[in-house]
Amino acid sequence: MSIDLLTVPPARRAAIDAIAPHLASGRRVAISTHLNADGDGCGSETALARMLAAHGLVPRIVNPTPWPEMFDFLLGDDVNDQTSRGSKALRDIDLLIVLDISDVKRLGVLTESVRALTVPKLVIDHHIDSDEPAGSFVVSDTSACATAELVYDVAVVMGWTITPDIARSLYTGMLTDTGGFRFSNTSPRCLAVAAQLLACGVDPEDMYTRIYASAPAGRVRLMADVLATLQVDEAVGLSWLSMAPDALEKHTVRAEDLDGIVEHARSIAGTRMALFFRDLGHAKVKVSFRSTGATDVNAFARQFGGGGHAKAAGALLAGTLSEVRDQVVDAARRLLRSTT
Repeated sequence: MSIDLLTVPPARRAAIDAIAPHLASGRRVAISTHLNADGDGCGSETALARMLAAHGLVPRIVNPTPWPEMFDFLLGDDVNDQTSRGSKALRDIDLLIVLDISDVKRLGVLTESVRALTVPKLVIDHHIDSDEPAGSFVVSDTSACATAELVYDVAVVMGWTITPDIARSLYTGMLTDTGGFRFSNTSPRCLAVAAQLLACGVDPEDMYTRIYASAPAGRVRLMADVLATLQVDEAVGLSWLSMAPDALEKHTVRAEDLDGIVEHARSIAGTRMALFFRDLGHAKVKVSFRSTGATDVNAFARQFGGGGHAKAAGALLAGTLSEVRDQVVDAARRLLRSTT
């Protein structure tokens, strides 16, 4: 029996139909995503901004942290990034669309301003639901490989054209959130949509070069320093890496250059959970969680106030690097021993 992988699932279609009335021509729309935007956040934002502009809306990007340099190629004169204005850029809007976030607190410095908004607030996301989403009109499906897949579905349901620039943005979101189409969220539909984006003009070799083969020398040197901290507990299948608070300055790199470093710990044979501890200074430590097999790091991260996906999550903890590392590693060992 043949299956049409490109058909928009009924629940998604219904959710998109519900938000469609808000996408009326002439509306001023702010589009935002999470702190330290990644490929999915940036790709979804630029794709949606171009779609909305093509249909008479006036979109602007307003993020809680500056646009990452590695995704500058997704921007252009036709994308209005007002992130530098902060919450002031939200004052005169008619509509807010939040992408790739299930919890309003992931909007960082914009959180309170977004909570106070009285305009309609829409969410398009593929994470597990939180207690406080950023909006009341939600298009959400955890089976989507990336938020970009859901933005693609919005285009399909709305009958919008996917231009080469839009296709490149959507492909960026799907490529990065699946680890180059290697992670378990790489579904048959994901690949079918990616094929459609190639047909719309995406050059896969160019995308690989831009995202995975354009690292500054400092990133490689930083990686060498971080990999030197590797520790492995083979008995339980746990691996972890750590980074000092001055590492970015030492190697003259940006936070986005850390993307993917934790995967080196996850790649070690026998590893069921991998951790990356980044000391932010001021008694704050960011922890990235990754897993293989049945280990659910979303549930594990939630006990530390974090969350994300079953196989990829994060949390921000108070304390010194050694304190947080000891706390999380001990808890991870207990979890892994109990599920051996």
